[in-house]
Amino acid sequence: MKVLTEVDLRNELRRMGPVERLVVPPGTILTPAARSFLSERRIELVYGEEEKGPGPCREAEEPGAEGKGRFEILGAGVRVDEKPEAFTHLKGNKLVPKTHPRIRLRGKMDSLEAKILLAQVALARMGLGEAVSHLEEVLAAVRRALRAEVLDEPLEEFELFGLSWSEVREMSHHPRKFVGVDHFVPSWEMGEAMAHLNLIRTQIRECEIAACEAFHSEAEGTSREDLVRLFNRLSSALYLMMCWLKAGRYRKGGA
Repeated sequence: MKVLTEVDLRNELRRMGPVERLVVPPGTILTPAARSFLSERRIELVYGEEEKGPGPCREAEEPGAEGKGRFEILGAGVRVDEKPEAFTHLKGNKLVPKTHPRIRLRGKMDSLEAKILLAQVALARMGLGEAVSHLEEVLAAVRRALRAEVLDEPLEEFELFGLSWSEVREMSHHPRKFVGVDHFVPSWEMGEAMAHLNLIRTQIRECEIAACEAFHSEAEGTSREDLVRLFNRLSSALYLMMCWLKAGRYRKGGA
């Protein structure tokens, strides 16, 4: 059973050129956005083979009306037995397009984990053991965030580097007072370790933005401020690590 999205329709109609009717195989499901796209352009949707002539145009929900499918496509009001390739699990048997904001956030977190692991390999090779350990705490925090997002669980505050979230934020805002270095912009001359930490910091900021996009609405505000706050504090934590590196705290052979 095929699911057509608005993007699929745009690509297909770009290939076909101007049309007044679109024939799709019986049982094809259209997302709400796809149905609106056809309606706005006054394109008739026909289920069946082209050579058999126009058939009755029926609602896309019809194939799943009996409610026997294993999976539910959120927003489309249909159930299917097989997961379409362009869809993935939001939670349980609930499917959404892979372009869904929460799926984008999960992808960002997955990429962040990969960047942290690469940095740990590099810093371990340099003998910066304490920095590797601190990144392990950051990695664990990201994995806790992913679990909390997937399971719709609240995320409680926890210590990072033996510090509270408010302490991490305060120290990152006043590095001269707490670390002995002024605010700075990283450069290539600061070395590979600094470049890795800065890259992770930017990836965390991308996760923060993705979380805002996934859980914010003009009407209701931000529903997962705990996730947004965590990424904000993790960004501060990475900047604090960069300050520690510049100040000489992370030394070869350090535990």
